[in-house]
Amino acid sequence: MEDRRTLRELSRSDALRLLASVAVGRVVFTQRALPAIRPVNHVVIDGLVVFGTHDDSSVSTEVGRARGIVIAYEADEIDVASRTGWSVVVTGLATRVGESALADRYRQLLHPWVGTPNHVITLQPRLVTGFRLVPDLPPAALSSPTP
Repeated sequence: MEDRRTLRELSRSDALRLLASVAVGRVVFTQRALPAIRPVNHVVIDGLVVFGTHDDSSVSTEVGRARGIVIAYEADEIDVASRTGWSVVVTGLATRVGESALADRYRQLLHPWVGTPNHVITLQPRLVTGFRLVPDLPPAALSSPTP
């Protein structure tokens, strides 16, 4: 018998909760009219995805050029051995936070691997999708009561 898996859709709140449970994800943005992806550290605060960047980072440059550009953010946690896990993608408007007490607060909550970020970017989720990869149980197993 095959060891099958099923994708189960997550609610928006479950997806954001799982996203908040990990520290690293990938930001997806447009660079010179082409898709670009960079790994970054993040936190989820008050429903916003918050991450830091440096002056010379391409994502910082792109977000700094316009106010409220659309980006996507993806994070996951997959166990290759058990073939289970989850993946979340958040799409929305990214804005660079100006120098302020709020930017300082966000910097204190971020734990970057490469120096203190020069800029803080927030992503306001418009579209949140998430899936959990779970064992595919036979129909009888789903309907039988647990002892």
